[in-house]
Amino acid sequence: DGIGLYRTEFLYMNRATMPTEQEHFDAYRDIIRNLDGLPLTIRTLDLGADKTTSYTQPSSSNPALGLRAIRLCLKETELFKTQLRAILRASAFGPVRLMLPMLTTVREVEQARHLISNIQTELRVEGISFDENMPIGGMIEVPAAALEARNFARQLDFLSIGTNDLIQYTLAIDRVDDEVNYLYDPLHPAIIRLIKTSIDAAGQYNIPISMCGEMAGDSRFIGLLAGLGLREFSMQPNSLLKAKQSLLAINLNHISQQADDFLQSLDHDDSDTQLDNLLKIIH
Repeated sequence: DGIGLYRTEFLYMNRATMPTEQEHFDAYRDIIRNLDGLPLTIRTLDLGADKTTSYTQPSSSNPALGLRAIRLCLKETELFKTQLRAILRASAFGPVRLMLPMLTTVREVEQARHLISNIQTELRVEGISFDENMPIGGMIEVPAAALEARNFARQLDFLSIGTNDLIQYTLAIDRVDDEVNYLYDPLHPAIIRLIKTSIDAAGQYNIPISMCGEMAGDSRFIGLLAGLGLREFSMQPNSLLKAKQSLLAINLNHISQQADDFLQSLDHDDSDTQLDNLLKIIH
């Protein structure tokens, strides 16, 4: 039904210099044309942590918690503006959604929107076309963002739950560290609660919410996520067929009731009972 997450940091990697506005624009426009009317969700630059370049090396001993994603973009505004101009220009060629990664505070949304508004003014003066109503959304990847999802939902046109980082940050484990990655658990009760909180917040303000990351494309979790209220799944192409098969097998009313029962069990039952209830939903 479209591309739910276009990872723009790959435009910056394996090269000696930063991409120009025209290079950004050409890449986005080509994808939009190939999609032939289907929506493209462009995630703004998410460099940092495990994604580095020769000219943006991590400045922290713990880069996953350092200057990355929206933090880097709001600090290096010229770098950010180059990309924002290209995205806005490309939006004239088909449906584009702009998505801000790793949000922690509503202030970051306000700062990004201010930059976007200024660039829109520049483009109008220059006579360059763009979609005046291009949706602007944000990713829920940090526990603080999930807990404040209602405030983000008030400020944004859509949300997307990034489970890879949300799980990592909530459980305080590095998912690429072999010593602790056994603790990486998408079914941890805290993760389920944060996902449900985010979905409910989007529903309260009547905005779309999707999920990206490995959990969204894992057919073992499709039933539970649908039961929790998720209706948009973004995944790698090789996960699509199994995910569709799982969704087609679901009785939505039944699975929603099971998910409600499971959420209630988180407060009252022991872990074995919780797991039994969850397995009923997943399978």
